[in-house]
Amino acid sequence: MSLGDLQHMTMLAVARLGPKAYGAAIRDELRVVGGRSVTVPTIYVTLVRLEEHGLVESGEGRTDGGRPGRPRRVFRLTREGWEALEAARGEISRMWEGVARP
Repeated sequence: MSLGDLQHMTMLAVARLGPKAYGAAIRDELRVVGGRSVTVPTIYVTLVRLEEHGLVESGEGRTDGGRPGRPRRVFRLTREGWEALEAARGEISRMWEGVARP
């Protein structure tokens, strides 16, 4: 599967956040590190699609004690997700080889 830009960036945010990869944290990571402004619903649509393709999986996160309500839905990359990210990195690197700014 070839990754789209938002899928790629979302997966990288999940990888960067580790066990803290839930909707709002992913949104913040995309905004602060990636310079992308994306809504939480858009992120969840992207994550559901990635999960359908077996690239991420989700589960209940641990509650942080003082936070009311149900536990957060936390995401992590699967083995296939890591392989897809590594393949995308290789594709981009190969495309940059030999590029010279005029």
